[in-house]
Amino acid sequence: MQQLAAQSEIDFTSQTYKDAYSRINAIVIEGEQQAHENYLKLAELLPEHKDELVGLSKMESRHKKGFEACGRNLQVTPDTEFAQQFFAELHQNFQQAAAEGKVVSCLLIQSLIIECFAIAAYHRYIPVADPFARKITEGVVKDEYTHLNFGEVWLKEHFLEAKAELEQANRQNLPIVWKMLNKVEQDAETLGMEKEALVEDFMIQYSEALSNIGFSNREIVRLSVYGLKAA
Repeated sequence: MQQLAAQSEIDFTSQTYKDAYSRINAIVIEGEQQAHENYLKLAELLPEHKDELVGLSKMESRHKKGFEACGRNLQVTPDTEFAQQFFAELHQNFQQAAAEGKVVSCLLIQSLIIECFAIAAYHRYIPVADPFARKITEGVVKDEYTHLNFGEVWLKEHFLEAKAELEQANRQNLPIVWKMLNKVEQDAETLGMEKEALVEDFMIQYSEALSNIGFSNREIVRLSVYGLKAA
């Protein structure tokens, strides 16, 4: 009820809303573009899964076009420069891991952290989105679970040899998520999304993913602490 009430109070045509939307919309567009590129890179690193990963990459490209249409629908120009800076640290870490052939680190960044981040954000956005964007986002969320599932399945199959690198990659990259959330806290609230709810949803998704891979509850709590220290 609260979310429905919040949506009824939102003026999608106001300059304040459009200003915040220019950054949030740019973030989802840039996120889908980078995911498109990341899955193509993973296809090179995991040639035995090339067809599936190329398929995921194409799906991300379709998502990007959908979110571009959301911006056009509200007559908003996405702030591309802001979005590129927003993802800069994670993007650099993914590229470095890929250059070093660290498939496990790449999968943690793209298939776990970024996908869980996206799922949490989209879940919180759907109830407060304008009708056009809501329909687009609902379709995207269904696809994101497919992307999350690929990383989970591969990492579960290679858990014993991947565990140490997963822990290291988690230490390096999870704190970045909280810095990212802090950067858009005000804009997210303007769109009707609370930071605390985003954090909660992300941690639920991320913890479930770590559990599905093979980490114990105690280990998951320890891994999560690295992110909360930076919150």
